Amino acid sequence: MSDSLERLYQAVIAAKDLDPATSRTAKLFQRGPSRMAKKLAEEAIEVVIDAVNGKADAVVRESADLLYNLTVLWAAAGVRPEDVWREMQRREHLLGIAEKMPKSAAKLPKAVPVPAARRRIVALEGRSFRKRH
Repeated sequence: MSDSLERLYQAVIAAKDLDPATSRTAKLFQRGPSRMAKKLAEEAIEVVIDAVNGKADAVVRESADLLYNLTVLWAAAGVRPEDVWREMQRREHLLGIAEKMPKSAAKLPKAVPVPAARRRIVALEGRSFRKRH
């Protein structure tokens, strides 16, 4: 997947100076970071709504849009995909790949040994994200 995002990032960089009349990417760059952030938020909301409604095909399509808009925002902010991969690797060594970093450094464990065997990743394919009553 990182290769796909790297190719997408390079394509975004190449398209940012094209004619905004014919390039959505160039149009986003022309409109600036606030518009880019708004588009990213819109796509994230669409992914969430489709996931809650159990529309897996729509989640796939909207996730691709979300990744595109995230990549555009990265490029505008001067963030490269490898910067993100490096941060993910750092976090994996601290807490494991399937854990989110706490907002406060005070919540971090003092020392987390790197486990000899990594936790098993469980696929969520075919699962519904609907609320259970």
